[in-house]
Amino acid sequence: MDGTFASSWCPGDVTTGSVWDALALPILALPAARRRRVLILGLGGGSAARLVRALAPEATIVGVEYDAAVVRAARQHFALDALDLEVVVGDARRYLETSRRRFDLVVDDVFVGRGFAVHKPDWLPDPGLGLAAARVATGGLLVSNTIDETPAVAAYLRARFPARSRIGIEGYDNRVLVAGPVGTNARMLRTATAAEPLLADTLPRLRFVTLPSD
Repeated sequence: MDGTFASSWCPGDVTTGSVWDALALPILALPAARRRRVLILGLGGGSAARLVRALAPEATIVGVEYDAAVVRAARQHFALDALDLEVVVGDARRYLETSRRRFDLVVDDVFVGRGFAVHKPDWLPDPGLGLAAARVATGGLLVSNTIDETPAVAAYLRARFPARSRIGIEGYDNRVLVAGPVGTNARMLRTATAAEPLLADTLPRLRFVTLPSD
C-alpha cells in the first residue's frame, strides 16, 4: 500500500516466514489459559493476526487499523473476515486512550510513512507504549515491531517491564521486542517456538536475544 510492504499471505499458509511470525509467536510464551485476549495495533492485512488465530483458536482478537482502504483490501484479498477478528478502523493512539480493556498480548505494529522511509509516529514510544502497557493484563506481554527505533523502544520498555528480549529476522531490518514478566527471555521464546510445528520453517530465520536488565 502506497509503496509499503505492509502484509503478506500465501493462501493455505498461516505463516509468512518473516516479521509477522515474530510478532505473533510470543503468545506461545504464555500459558494456554492466558492466550484469550489479544490486541494488535496496526492490523494491516492481518498477517500477524492469522498466525495468532492459529496458535490461539479460542482467543478474542482485536485489530486496530487506521486506514479504511487497508481494511477493504484485506477483506477482498486476504480473507480477513475468515479470521473472526474484532476490527476497529481508527487511530491506535485514540483506541489506547479510550479503551479500558485488558489483554494477555498487545502487539504494536504501528508505522507511518512510505516505502523504505516507514517509521514510528511521534507518539511512539512515548506516550504510546505507556498507554499500551496499561492495557496489558498482569503477567501478559507487550510486543513492538521496530526498525530504527529499536534503542529508544528498548529503553522505554526497560523502565516498565522486568524482562525483555529481541527477535531478529533474517533478511529484514526489523527487530521485534518482547517485554513481559520475569522469565520471559530468549531461551523461553526459542524453546516455545521450536515446539510449535507451524513455525518449523520460520525458526531457522529467527535470532533470539535476551536484553540486559541493568
